[in-house]
Order: sequence, then C-alpha cells, then structure tokens
Amino acid sequence: MVIKVFLASSSGSTAIKKKQQDVVGFLEALKVDYTQLDIACNEENRMWMRENVPEEKKPANGIPLPPQIFNEEGYCGDYDTFFDAKEDNAVYAFLGLPPPPGSKQAQAEEEEEQEEEAE
Repeated sequence: MVIKVFLASSSGSTAIKKKQQDVVGFLEALKVDYTQLDIACNEENRMWMRENVPEEKKPANGIPLPPQIFNEEGYCGDYDTFFDAKEDNAVYAFLGLPPPPGSKQAQAEEEEEQEEEAE
C-alpha cells in the first residue's frame, strides 16, 4: 500500500505550502512510506486528484486544493481531516494503515481486542 500525497510544487499560497510541509514532515517522522505527486507541473496528476476526491469532500467551487491524501486509489482526506486525525492520535487509521507494533495505537487496539475476547 502506498500513500499518495498530492502537492503543488509551485503554489503561490504560503498557507498551502505550510499545510503541505506539515503533512509531509509528519509522514516522514512516522516513517510512513508515501509518494509525492505534483499537480502544478503534471496535468495527469491534477486531473486524477480532482476526479477522485469524493463529491461531498470538494469545496463549493468544486476544485480541491492540495494537499490531498490517498491510500492507493482510496481517498483518505485533505489537510483538515489529516490534522484532526493527528490531534486524535489516529493518523494510521486515517491513512488506512495498521499501526506499527509497540505504538500507542497498536497497544490500544490490542487492549480493545482483549476486552472483546473477555466478554
């Protein structure tokens, strides 16, 4: 499974640049395998991203802004949903990835499974 992060290498918006850096930096810190796909200089990437962001997740003008995050073909979310997952310590679930062994998320899942088995 490859996480795809759609970015704009030449965005004039400092807010978009900061959001992109935040997502990429956090994925690198977690050692998550991901691929950056540039929508600024690659029309195919831009069209694929626009076509694959679910309709209900698109802004009012219909054009989703980077960063947009996918797990292979499955849509994970935009910066705001990524940030919420980060705040809730649920980034692996957001990305559709199993948490690494020994992480807080893995321990929480193990505890939940043990509680269910005990019932």
